[in-house]
Amino acid sequence: MKNRYLVPFILLTTLFFLWGFAHNLNPILIPHLKKACQLSDFQSSLIDGSFFIAYFIMAIPAGMVMKRFGYKTGIIAGLLLFAIGAFLFIPAANTRVFGLFLTALFVIASGLTFLETAANPYMTVLGEPEGAAQRLNLAQSFNGLAATIAPLLGGLFILSGNTLTSAETASMTTEQMSVFLDGEAATVKLPYLIIGIIVLLVAVLLYKSKLPEITEAGHDIELPTGSQSIMRHKHLIWGIAAQFFYVGAQVCVSSFFIRYLGKTAGIDEKTAANYLSAALLCFMVGRFIGTFLMKYISPNILLAIYALANIVLLTVVVIYGGMISVYGLIGVEFFMSIMFPTIFSLSIQSLGKETKIGSSLVIMSIVGGAIFPLIMGRISDLMSIQVAYSVPLLCFFVVFYFGWKGSKVKA
Repeated sequence: MKNRYLVPFILLTTLFFLWGFAHNLNPILIPHLKKACQLSDFQSSLIDGSFFIAYFIMAIPAGMVMKRFGYKTGIIAGLLLFAIGAFLFIPAANTRVFGLFLTALFVIASGLTFLETAANPYMTVLGEPEGAAQRLNLAQSFNGLAATIAPLLGGLFILSGNTLTSAETASMTTEQMSVFLDGEAATVKLPYLIIGIIVLLVAVLLYKSKLPEITEAGHDIELPTGSQSIMRHKHLIWGIAAQFFYVGAQVCVSSFFIRYLGKTAGIDEKTAANYLSAALLCFMVGRFIGTFLMKYISPNILLAIYALANIVLLTVVVIYGGMISVYGLIGVEFFMSIMFPTIFSLSIQSLGKETKIGSSLVIMSIVGGAIFPLIMGRISDLMSIQVAYSVPLLCFFVVFYFGWKGSKVKA
């Protein structure tokens, strides 16, 4: 990496950490708000739905902001939205209105859409083209670090560990139950207040920093039409599909992790949060190892191998349950580690002047994280959480195909 790109690389890596932290508080919020707002599995999956639908709605507007004002403005706008969403958790907790929690999450995710639309392609051009996948995986490793820390801190400061039995619930008056639920909801206020303040400070720091605008030849974002449509790039189409199914699978695996451990292995929510933190530590380690392996194995082949490993592990999760499946889920987190950045970089390779709009389309495909958890939550309500893990299992077949064949650039 050239010296002139070192400071931008460090600043942008900070953003990867911040959005990784926000993403990985959702698996804590799902069981927490399920209890505080008295939700079904399907209703609690709307937490992911409201979060990831923002990527679909905001990706193109984010791309347009990058086109008109540049990457730095887009990043600052994203950080401001992120902070506003975090602060909205305070009135949401005060009123215990689930819809307000969903609104706060939507605003946070809208900000993250700006950050990811800018930072991911930015990383691919901060150096030599052949090192793009490795460079992006390195930056995403700090996203993995945040993923490890978030459930650990979330389990410590958000999850109370208080679970009422049916007898306790029946013995409580309406007023006593309201006080209990208000206390549960209130635990999110301080953590999200701190997050909002930190994000604002980072926005100020970036505003005052000199972040070079990448204006390589051919990197404008004109949207071709007709025979020159961007959709003529088959590897991009398959990349969009792969990212759609991958993000859906990732969100399903992580978001229902605590619920799965409670139902199939009898593990309480605080201990389950620690297991999730360990699983996401494996995710981070897997990303560093994957970055190293890419020196010797082409990214698409490594992606296919990792997807195949997850198909095997999730088959165990669906069939067996118990502690063997808990360790299986931890293994799934390890093998998911390289998937997002690798799919992203393979999808936008060789797009030239269409890179920015191609990046926006790949970011839009993150909407898979809004759709598949709803399906999984519904299956869990109707059947069981164990059977519901067949949803991410099927998703990884698409990722496998993209790595094996779909990522090849046609001449």
